[in-house]
Amino acid sequence: MRRFLRDNGLSLAFGVLFLGSLVGQALAGVAEFNERRESEGLAAVSLGRYLTSSSFAVDTMENWQSEYLQFSLYVFATVWLVQRGSPESKEEDQVGPESDEDQLVGRHAGPGSPAWAAAGGSRTALFSRSLGLLMGGIFLLTWAAMSIAGWAAFNAEQLTSHQDPVSWLGYLGHADFWSRTFQNWQSEMLAVGSMAIFAVYLRQRGSPESKPVGAAHGDTGQTG
Repeated sequence: MRRFLRDNGLSLAFGVLFLGSLVGQALAGVAEFNERRESEGLAAVSLGRYLTSSSFAVDTMENWQSEYLQFSLYVFATVWLVQRGSPESKEEDQVGPESDEDQLVGRHAGPGSPAWAAAGGSRTALFSRSLGLLMGGIFLLTWAAMSIAGWAAFNAEQLTSHQDPVSWLGYLGHADFWSRTFQNWQSEMLAVGSMAIFAVYLRQRGSPESKPVGAAHGDTGQTG
């Protein structure tokens, strides 16, 4: 068990942090939601009812879809784009999907390579792009879920204000949907771009997200 915890410490730690943050969001969210309802002369709702509400769902999906957009874009962008001096980037002469030899696929696969890396054909082609496809797929699913939850939340506010609800397609063209979308996207793009350029000149000793402390600013693709 101790070895399992050590070998999986990063994913387990962030899993715990994720659950703690989700619980915090739920507790703070229901308090804020009920304050708003009471100011409108409506009865407060229970935590369970809030967790199944469109208000909680849209707030959660807003964040999830933007995070997976960040990762899926980064996975694909770093195939073709480089940032000189950044550990987040490949070397300048490695732009593109690289050769089979570089990627250890097909006849270049080693004894420890995944089976689909050595299989060739469609299986290797699919496995070679599986990370980007998964991240992109989760992004699309969470964005779709956000649109549906946002539509339900928007119509609930419309009815509370004695205004007509809108269709789902109508909501997709509404400013509320795109405001929710872009306010999350811009923060993700800022964070990724900042990390790529700051890591050229700044260091974090011992982190694989940073170059070695003594590495030259122009060294690209090195990790500490």
